[in-house]
Amino acid sequence: MNIISIQSNIGLPKYRQIILSVEKAIEEEKLVKGDRLPSVNKVCLAFSLSRDTVLLGYDELKKRGIIYAIPGKGYYVKSVEINIKQKIFLLFDELNSFKEDIYNSFIQNIGKNVQVDIFFHHFNVQVFQKLITDSNGNYTKYIIMPTNLTDVAEAIKNLPVGEVIILDQTNPDLKLYPAVYQNHEKDIFEGLVKGKARMDKYKKLILIFPGFREPLGMKTGFIAFCTKYDFKFDIITEFTNGEINAGDLYIIPNDRDLVRVIENAQSQSLKLGTDFGIISYNETPLKKIVANGIATISTDFEMMGEILADMVLHGRKQQIENKSSLLIRNSL
Repeated sequence: MNIISIQSNIGLPKYRQIILSVEKAIEEEKLVKGDRLPSVNKVCLAFSLSRDTVLLGYDELKKRGIIYAIPGKGYYVKSVEINIKQKIFLLFDELNSFKEDIYNSFIQNIGKNVQVDIFFHHFNVQVFQKLITDSNGNYTKYIIMPTNLTDVAEAIKNLPVGEVIILDQTNPDLKLYPAVYQNHEKDIFEGLVKGKARMDKYKKLILIFPGFREPLGMKTGFIAFCTKYDFKFDIITEFTNGEINAGDLYIIPNDRDLVRVIENAQSQSLKLGTDFGIISYNETPLKKIVANGIATISTDFEMMGEILADMVLHGRKQQIENKSSLLIRNSL
């Protein structure tokens, strides 16, 4: 018990005094990795504290990865890295260049003394649920990218509500949680409106929309634009080396489909931006130079990471819509 020190009337909550006592004991090597902490009951009796107060202190240390619990046995020292003040669970759907931009920006802006553990659910709801369940109680913040998976709100609601931030896509079932997100329905509609003057020369707009990973709002916004401005349109699930007709304008969320369309156009000797057009989704450096420039509708992924870090550091609880825009290039 000599590692715990509690004083009254010093203006510091007693659960914080428990945390500081354990940190000091580790710093002075009175506690080392694997050592058992005093039981909750012993601390309660020694200092006339409630179980909730002691558990609050121990749980904070557990979330930071400093201690861990063995049910029925007690709490043990897991790590002596006491400088880690925040331990963050970051759940992405998959790794691609856009997620890498978000991640790098987040890491650059989150500051020191923060540990970020990154996971991927790969659009598998069972994997998503297992990662959420296994992480519960082990982190100070949970940043979650639910994409368009169904029934994920049930898994997320088991996490501490004040420690969850939703990233990239949100929905009405997740309205209680702060978020930094894209409004895909609005983004594609406004992006197409911005490019309409160039699009008027095309006979037909074609959205390649597999519908597995892509946000459903993208399809809704596309239909709304074509309907309002009287464009002929089609929605296909994949581009399988079909023939490109002169006057077609393709809106392409997936970069694999983008490559297929460009390759087929070359085999048909069609000139991009003249005979047919392309608007891709999500900006990458290569799209600035491929085929003399591919037009894109894209959010600012680096800004998304910056906003996310600010939300974590300052405890902001808003739902923030990240801006998107059409970048007009030769392909349009």
